[in-house]
Amino acid sequence: MALSREEREQFLAEPHIAALAVDAGAGRAPLTVPIWYQYAPGGDIWIHTGKGSRKHELIAKAGRFTLMVDRLEPTVRYVSVEGPVISTVPGTRAHLTEMTARYLPPEKVDGYVEFAEANHGEAVVITVRPEHWVSSDLGNV
Repeated sequence: MALSREEREQFLAEPHIAALAVDAGAGRAPLTVPIWYQYAPGGDIWIHTGKGSRKHELIAKAGRFTLMVDRLEPTVRYVSVEGPVISTVPGTRAHLTEMTARYLPPEKVDGYVEFAEANHGEAVVITVRPEHWVSSDLGNV
C-alpha cells in the first residue's frame, strides 16, 4: 500500500542509510552507493560528500539524483525520492557535525568529525528538491 504524504515524509526524515543513484553516462549503469542524508518533512534533502568525488562529478553533470531508503522491520517499507539539484555549496564543520549527529551516538560525534576533517578532504553539500516520490508499506511478509 502506498504511503500518504505525511507517512513518506516522516519515514524519509528518520536516519536511514540511503542508496543514492545517479546517471553514470552512456554505456554505464547508474552509480548506486550508500550515503547519509539530511531531511526534515516538507523540506529539501541534502548530502555531504567529497569535493571532486565521482558522486559529486556525476551529480553535477546529471543535475539530479535519486535516494531510496528502506527497512525490513516491523514492516517492509520503502521511500524513493528523485529531483533536481538546487544548490551545491562548500561543506562546513557545521554540516559535518549535523550529519554525524543524525547517525552516530552523541559520544561518537566529536571524534568522527575530527577524523573526517583530518582524513576526508574538502567536502560539498548538495541539496536536491524532492520532485517524484515512490513509496510503499508491504506489511509483514
